[in-house]
Amino acid sequence: MLLYCFNPIVTSLRGLQQASELKKVQKKLGCARASLGSLSEAASVFDPECLKEIVGKLAGQLEPLAQDRRLNDIDLAITLVDGSLIAALPRIMEASFRKGTTGSGMVKWQLHPHFEILRGIPARIDVTPNGGGDNDERAVLQTVLEADRLYVTDRGYAKGQLFNRIVDANSSYVCHLRDNSVWETVVESYRNDDAGLGEIISDEIVEFNNSSVDRRPDHKVRVICVRVNPHTTRGKYRGGSSDIDSDGILRIATNLLDVPAETIALIYSKRWAIEIFFRFFKHMLGSRHLLSHNQNGIEIQTYCAIIACMLIALWTGRQPTKRTYEMICFYFCGLADEDELLAHLRPQVVTV
Repeated sequence: MLLYCFNPIVTSLRGLQQASELKKVQKKLGCARASLGSLSEAASVFDPECLKEIVGKLAGQLEPLAQDRRLNDIDLAITLVDGSLIAALPRIMEASFRKGTTGSGMVKWQLHPHFEILRGIPARIDVTPNGGGDNDERAVLQTVLEADRLYVTDRGYAKGQLFNRIVDANSSYVCHLRDNSVWETVVESYRNDDAGLGEIISDEIVEFNNSSVDRRPDHKVRVICVRVNPHTTRGKYRGGSSDIDSDGILRIATNLLDVPAETIALIYSKRWAIEIFFRFFKHMLGSRHLLSHNQNGIEIQTYCAIIACMLIALWTGRQPTKRTYEMICFYFCGLADEDELLAHLRPQVVTV
């Protein structure tokens, strides 16, 4: 699997099987030729939970990356949370069955990563079928909450019940609220209706009264409004629209009452780092194509891709980039020697 991640020539399970027949591959990996049936069966035989231990050990070796000094006062692990879909084309018989009954031959899986800003790596990533209910992003997050973390989320996680669960786990949150959110101001600490782009409009303690009692936040909630560029969200396909637009005000909810409003806005602005990770994960590490269609196999591929990301971060001292990934691939393919690889990595090494 790691060979698959670091070699863009290999694009399928059959390609991996062919690579296992090469003498140099057998010598370097200490293995014999693998049959296509064995590789296919391995997705169900091997336990992906063992890979989580490797991910944890590698995470412990990574040093914090250089960040804005204003984040130094945050004593919690700033953790970005989001979801992303990977669509897998199942086997022909299953696809034919689904097309005949539901009109669709696509099976979707959802990734639930927890991305640490200061270390530039995913702390964990869970994989579930995209079926809603217990596999909903909010439901999955509630089951894996940890203490001493600052969860940074988008508007899809704006639920009072989830906020309560995060606080009960001795953690905190910074969450983007929907534009139609309604609240009552309890204490107004700051207001500037003439705030310019990127400036704070208001900072206040609020109460949400438009939901049932058992779903309201049971703690003090602070809402910070920031002036941003209004925009219309475009759909993925030409002419489409997600119907989620911005009115020019970014509304951020948090239970951090003593952190400066500018720092809260800065923390939320870092949320896009997880989108960059998704792009690298899918486009550069071969995760747009699934080598297996069962959940066990998908988890194995997912965890191996995370290990690949961590290895690059350990080698370079920074978040993986496309150029660095390409140079490492050139080295493994024999096109670049060790000196050339080190020369590329040397200017990027960050001294902590």
